[in-house]
Amino acid sequence: MSFDYLQQQLHAEQCPLNELAERFGTPLFVYSKAQLLANWQQFAKVWPAPHRLCYAVKANSNLAILNQLAKLGAGFDIVSGGELARVLAAGGRADSVVFSGVAKTRAEMRYALEQGIYCFNVESAAELERLNDVAAALDKVAPVSLRINPDVDAQTHPYISTGLKTNKFGIAMTDAVALARHAASLKNLNLKGLDCHIGSQILKASPFLDAADIMLDLIRQLRSEGIHIRHLDMGGGMGISYNHEQPMDVSDYLLKLQQKAQDVTDLTLMLEPGRAIVGNAGVMLTRVEFNKPGLDKNFLLVDAGMNDLLRPALYQAYHDIIPVRQSDAEPSIVDVVGPVCETGDFLGHARHIAAVEGDVLAVLNAGAYGFTMSSNYNSRPRAAEVLVDGDRAHLIRAREPLEQLWQGEQLVEESR
Repeated sequence: MSFDYLQQQLHAEQCPLNELAERFGTPLFVYSKAQLLANWQQFAKVWPAPHRLCYAVKANSNLAILNQLAKLGAGFDIVSGGELARVLAAGGRADSVVFSGVAKTRAEMRYALEQGIYCFNVESAAELERLNDVAAALDKVAPVSLRINPDVDAQTHPYISTGLKTNKFGIAMTDAVALARHAASLKNLNLKGLDCHIGSQILKASPFLDAADIMLDLIRQLRSEGIHIRHLDMGGGMGISYNHEQPMDVSDYLLKLQQKAQDVTDLTLMLEPGRAIVGNAGVMLTRVEFNKPGLDKNFLLVDAGMNDLLRPALYQAYHDIIPVRQSDAEPSIVDVVGPVCETGDFLGHARHIAAVEGDVLAVLNAGAYGFTMSSNYNSRPRAAEVLVDGDRAHLIRAREPLEQLWQGEQLVEESR
């Protein structure tokens, strides 16, 4: 394990987390390079070329994290022009990028075409027409994959379910064939693939494999009409264990997916793992400010809030919270809450924790959708980020200074 106790102190690899909290301050995101690489390898070892892995940048977009993955040969799944710029700044290759997202602007399309990305994952008929127009204006041919909504229930939180016909994502299966025919006829588009993404934090392979059956049947139908689909992108969504759940066997899923596609020749399979790569590779450190007894419950008031880690407030998501220093003190039942002026500002309810003012707590599995979803709400500077490599800790994002909170803002001069 990359995060474990040694002599009653929680470590990230060989670095004591209490020392990192003292050195860099709190709140603080700490990532383990060893865990990041191990998570990547669990996919790569059973995913031979020509199949592709495209890391989902939205999970954690720090340049140092992207750079580590680029060195491993990762492709990247992006959902904005800003994410493409980050990938390029981190040393990623544009021709390894797939561009997802339901509302791409013309400017984003132009930028991605100029950089020479691998493929646009198109999510609607209107987007298809816009992309064709933008490509024509640049005298380019845009590589396209159609994102199909297979109407498969991923049995996950409704906010992160994306594969049902009631969701905003993708093209309805009933429209897929007609839209594929139309895409193939457009002069400035090159229809090269199909893709789907049914949701996030999925812990069973069966929904993915059900979706794969539907998508492979669609590819067979389109090929029979002379529309040669060359890749199938099954998206991401593979979950991790937040609350002692049984995680999905990634190798088993990937091997079964390849077996299902064996009879479809000349087909590259693609995946977009994000959380499964970085989720358990990071923790968030937070310091206890006050221990506040209440009439009905007791509170640990900490210096990290919903602006630092939004998932508990937004999804009612569970993150294990443990003390950085173990003690023999009797734990009590507390709500771990932050300083933000919202009742919904909590990191965990009814947790058994022994901690006093000044103690540091670690919020586990915070590597994905932690810092990337953070904000300056309540004019709170965003946290620092550190990457640990063995016994070395590298600051990969400095804590925001107060002056940066109003960077770009201007006072209005009174007219006379």
